[in-house]
Amino acid sequence: MPIERPLDVRNVIPRDRHTLIFNSFMALKPGEEFVLINDHDPRPLYYQFEAEHTGQFSWSYLEEGPEVWRVRIGRTAKQ
Repeated sequence: MPIERPLDVRNVIPRDRHTLIFNSFMALKPGEEFVLINDHDPRPLYYQFEAEHTGQFSWSYLEEGPEVWRVRIGRTAKQ
């Protein structure tokens, strides 16, 4: 079982969250992943991943609120 690398953005200023998340994603090698921990459904982030990294990421909800959302985000391919 892979080690979960948490990325908890609940205490990060909202305007800085996507930058931090995408920088973390870009640092992954194919096959690696992290678990995003957020205080709301990050669905808009999913759409941004889909637009900018189509076919290069995986996304699976581990917990869906109402107070905490956990999403496993993985890198499936290099850009």
